[in-house]
Amino acid sequence: MAHVTRTETLATDAGDVRVTWHPARDARLVLALGHGAGGGIEARDLAALAAALPAHGVTVALVEQPWRVAGRKVAPAPKTLDTGWRGVWPGLAAPGLPVVAGGRSAGARVACRTAAPLGAAGVLALSFPLHPPGRPEKSRADELLGAGLPTLVVQGAADPFGRPAEFPEGSHRLVEVPAADHGFAVPKRSGITEADTLRTITEAVTGWIASVR
Repeated sequence: MAHVTRTETLATDAGDVRVTWHPARDARLVLALGHGAGGGIEARDLAALAAALPAHGVTVALVEQPWRVAGRKVAPAPKTLDTGWRGVWPGLAAPGLPVVAGGRSAGARVACRTAAPLGAAGVLALSFPLHPPGRPEKSRADELLGAGLPTLVVQGAADPFGRPAEFPEGSHRLVEVPAADHGFAVPKRSGITEADTLRTITEAVTGWIASVR
């Protein structure tokens, strides 16, 4: 039986945040997922996780930052993104369950920067933008390494914002998604289907999150 979603709007100091809940029956934790700077919660990886994880006892909360809720096309500065995320956190923790902070791209950076102070149980970083394309010297590794919590990075093998081999050693776990780019799209010549890619992502996250307490 399909789970029933619900949406609520919560006020923060950065503006209204919209949360779409994908509840699990007998949930044991919440996975909060933020979107990137170039898109919203309709991203293929976020949608796939929201569909798959409730069956494994994980309630998924897809969080739309104020700039998206307001209809703006350009994301604000990281400090403002962090403000929106911190402001919505009490609502994410309201069910009284452990909360894993997560997101894709810019949303992954927000999760890494804020997870420990907010009391998150872990961090899920999808397509972590290790550096701007072609600018490896502009590394954001300190954000990832500074999370200080159980962390899973799921990274496309062909991500121009940082290929798996570019990531520094650390306590995080890293799963490579074959042939995938920053949006987890794969070229047709690879012979890999979108279903294959989404299965790789959902299985990796499902396996890892089962160990988070």
